[in-house]
Amino acid sequence: MLRLEPGAWHERPGRRAFTLMELILVMTVLTIAASITAPALAHFFRGRSLDSEARRLLSLIRQGQSRAVSEGLPMELWIDTQQNAYGLEAEPSYEAADAKAVTFTLEKEMQLEVNSVNPATALQSSSARAQNSTKKSNHPNLPSIRFLPDGTIEETSPPVLRLSGLDGHSISIGLSRNGLNYELRGRQN
Repeated sequence: MLRLEPGAWHERPGRRAFTLMELILVMTVLTIAASITAPALAHFFRGRSLDSEARRLLSLIRQGQSRAVSEGLPMELWIDTQQNAYGLEAEPSYEAADAKAVTFTLEKEMQLEVNSVNPATALQSSSARAQNSTKKSNHPNLPSIRFLPDGTIEETSPPVLRLSGLDGHSISIGLSRNGLNYELRGRQN
């Protein structure tokens, strides 16, 4: 019978520890496995960040439409392609600043583009903006999606937004067929 005394340590018969060679061999195998899978994981996480950014932009679009209806004020989702930033705020009316305004900046390897379906639409859009110069905006020279208090999207809003990464992959967000909301169009390589 094995008797344990307080403060004493006794080995059990038949118990064995790892040798130094076994530990070095296991660490070598793990290092090789990590070096093989690291590039694939990096590519996976870059793709996930593009998807995540597209979903965040789409959520902000939906939030803007919802806020326009619930607060009864026009909302503007502005897009600054030079600074790789976008944000949502209420159109200045009674108060100069919107306390619920949000701004997001894209990661360095991403780019946000505003595309028009055809040049005629772009010309019509710029002339309509000139006619609507009475509307107030904190970002008058930037493309924007404008949500009206009844939940509709102003006709001068861009029909397609394209989010792209340095690896050549991109995701488009565009107006739905009925023109009442925006939706993910899919990934392009």
